[in-house]
Parts: sequence; C-alpha cells; structure tokens
Amino acid sequence: MPEGPELHFAGSYINEMCGGLVFSGGVERSAVGRGPEVPFSSEAYRISATSRGKELRLALVPLGTGPSQDLVFRFGMSGSFRLCPAAQLPRHAHLRFLTRENPPRALCFIDVRRFGSWRLGGAWQPDRGPCIISEYQAFRENVLKNLDDKAFDKPICEALLNQKFFNGIGNYLRSEILYRLKIPPFEKARTVLEALKEQEQARKKKNPSLTLSKKVKLMRENPDLLELCHTVPMEVITAEKKMFDPEHSDNYAAFKDWLQCYLVPGMSSLRDHNGRTIWFQGEPGPMAPKGQKSRRKRVQLKADPEAPIPEVTTRASKRQPRAAVNPPKPVTEEEEVAGRLRRGRSRGRRKATAAPATPEVPVKAKRSRRRGRGAAPAV
Repeated sequence: MPEGPELHFAGSYINEMCGGLVFSGGVERSAVGRGPEVPFSSEAYRISATSRGKELRLALVPLGTGPSQDLVFRFGMSGSFRLCPAAQLPRHAHLRFLTRENPPRALCFIDVRRFGSWRLGGAWQPDRGPCIISEYQAFRENVLKNLDDKAFDKPICEALLNQKFFNGIGNYLRSEILYRLKIPPFEKARTVLEALKEQEQARKKKNPSLTLSKKVKLMRENPDLLELCHTVPMEVITAEKKMFDPEHSDNYAAFKDWLQCYLVPGMSSLRDHNGRTIWFQGEPGPMAPKGQKSRRKRVQLKADPEAPIPEVTTRASKRQPRAAVNPPKPVTEEEEVAGRLRRGRSRGRRKATAAPATPEVPVKAKRSRRRGRGAAPAV
C-alpha cells in the first residue's frame, strides 16, 4: 500500500513531469473509477500537486479566465500517477488529463485494485492528523497531548496505523520503526508513548534553553518513536528514484535492500487484531492475539540458472535389464537445493521427494477379444 513517502514521490513526479506542460479539454473518467465525474474543462490549464500524509491534492488552474478545480486523491492499495502517450493508455487508468501536444499525452491516475478514490475540492480529510513528513512538530504535539484517546488503548503496532495521529504511516513503516527501537509490536501504545512524554519533560527541565540545532543533534543521536516516524520516511524520500521510479514501478530491488525488518528473511510475523501482518524480531508483546503462532520468514535461495535440467523420460524407457542399470550418482548440496526450489516449498503440506518425479504416460489397456463374464472392463 502506498504510504507517506510514495505519496510524496507521486507529487514530486507530477510537478517535475507536468510543470512545463499545458493541458486542454475535459477530464476523462473510466466507467469503473471510484470517484465522481470532474466538472472541469479548459482550453489551456496547468496541473500541480501537493502531498500530505496519505493524501495528494491536484490543482487544475486555467491559463486564462475561468475557475480552477482541486481534487484530493487517496491511493488505496495500488494507486499511482503516470504520464504516457494518449494512444497507449495503460490498463486501469481511471482518471485522465490530456495535454495540448500533438500527439497528446495523458497524465493518468492508475489503480489496479480500485481501492483508491478522489473527491472534488481541495480540503484535506478532516479526521486525518498532521503529516509525519511535512508537519513533524504539529504531528508530535498532536500525539503527546491526546494520549488519553482510546486509540492508545491498542497495541502500538495498531495505533501506528491510525491516520488521526500517524498520517502517512503504513504497514512497512511501522515494522521498520518498531524494529529499530526494539519495541515489541503488541506492547500497549499508551505505555510506550507515556514513557516518551516523561523523557521529553525531564529533558526540558534539564536543558530548558536547548537551541534548535542541539535538539536536532540529540534527535539524530538518540531518536525516539515519534522522531523515527519522521526520519525513517525521510530516508526513503532522500533516496528518491533509487527506491521508486514511477516509470519502472515494478523495480523494487533498491527498496528491498533498504528494508531491515519488513518481509526480511529471519523475521517473525503475526496478524494484528485488524488482520494486517506485522513483522518483528523477538517477543511480540503482552497484547498479541491469542491462538496465533508467529511465523518466521524463511531464506529464499535462487536456483542456479545454469544447473542441468533432468531429462523427462517415460516409465517404458526406464525398463532396462538389471545388470545394465548404472549405480546412482551422489547428489551435491547445490543440486539438492536447486531441486528443492524447483519443486517448491509447501511448509510440510507435501513430503519432499529425493528427485523430481517424472510424468507418467497413461498406457491404454488392450480390449479383450472375448467378451464374457471373465473379460476385463475397457479403460
């Protein structure tokens, strides 16, 4: 699911790719898009974008007279923007803005799973808190002054997904943040954050006249949970296109290298009370769901592409005189691992075999010429 950094990237992509373009005409909507028709049309207009947490706002501004139009997008599970030739629209392009070029191009809102949506107007969703990226100080104050809220009765891993307080945090960010601080994901949120509040008050009493530069230095040296809610997303943003490139959205190699916990082999996972999977290391904490066993992600090795592929033979070709049968060759460890990967891991549902099974060729049974009580039935 796109989180704060991905929305930030989308806004930067739109401003970079569309900053010098002029768009024209109306806004095209697919029949299955999860948003209203956009009542806007202009002979010439420009598009700019602003992100805030898990929302992105587009501003459609005419170059001449006429009212502008704002749209606020939520990306859901798979939303993104892409600029492409209008004659080669990608699938699932649910909203399209056409340029005045010849041939025209289209800025498309693409959403494969159709959980994303848009609404008319420029107002941010009122029940979302300050952005963890662009409004850090307001975000921090909003959390610490509302610790009596029932949202903090829940485990910290679930509270981190509450956009009323953690606008921009999603599944991979919460795993990475808790892992770096070695906080059990199912520790009570209020317990974790009240301790943080006490530490902050003690630090202010000890050093009441700390300058901003000293505060930043302390934050970098000993970051707390709320500080990591800002600095971890900023790590992703700082890497820019090394992490995510909208033109090559299927290339996540650099992002996977950056991850320390989420989907990393050797880490454990549990489903929280909302059904979302949290990745962690060590004990889950006292509020872990009952009756669940933590699952550990296994190391996935790639099979050697140059390894020889065993010949597929029929049973009939295997029938040889016993004296002519060659003794089995010893199997190396590399060949055994490659064979196991080709067969696939089923976590104990199927028993592993010593060698890949060969397909059986069905043998047609011969019809008996005699049709009587003792004749075998035809297959």
